Amino acid sequence: MLKLRPAIFALFLSLTATLAQAAGLDAISTGDASAGVKEALSKGADYAVASLGKENGFLGNSKVKIPLPGYLQKAESGLRMFGMGKQADELVNTMNHAAEQAVAEAKPILTDSIKKMSVQDAKGILTGGEDSVTQYFKRTSTEQLTQKFKPIVQASTKKLDLAGQYNSFAGKAASAGLVDKKDADIDSYVTQKAMDGLFVMIAEEEKKLRSNPVGAGSDLLKKVFGAL
Repeated sequence: MLKLRPAIFALFLSLTATLAQAAGLDAISTGDASAGVKEALSKGADYAVASLGKENGFLGNSKVKIPLPGYLQKAESGLRMFGMGKQADELVNTMNHAAEQAVAEAKPILTDSIKKMSVQDAKGILTGGEDSVTQYFKRTSTEQLTQKFKPIVQASTKKLDLAGQYNSFAGKAASAGLVDKKDADIDSYVTQKAMDGLFVMIAEEEKKLRSNPVGAGSDLLKKVFGAL
């Protein structure tokens, strides 16, 4: 029996897997493939919004809970020492509740992104990496989500004196190179963290779908993602 060297054998297995994947996808119609990807996108969006866009959706989830921004995080022990622990806690709570309120409004934007998906996009998602669904949403909806989220976040943070103090201190620190410029404004910080959390949860649902398409609860999803 012919013996293959380890490197050659690994290449052989990789090529075999690639050909098998191509054969599986070729057996699926373009219409089914596009519909399957759209269903996967909807499933990820629904899961993320439902998980985070509710009371304590961020605060109760250690994967996405928003901490004090870098500048205040470093000074947190000092804040508590000088009796400002309550304000620090209030800021954390406000930031996280602002994020959940913002994410609750994300569904129309994500749905619009799904509607605009092209056949080429669907192909890229199916043949792309393990997080290609998540990356599609990032690419097509980040700008719109930022515009939608930021006013919601601003409405919450402007109620706190500490938020204004943070913007003042962090702005000076950013000018001195002590704080990342993107974290120098608390509203921008929370808006970005809200989007990060949204994409984390979409990625979580995508990972579950890819690892177990049979358990996806849809014949179409089983057919399309089971062929990968």
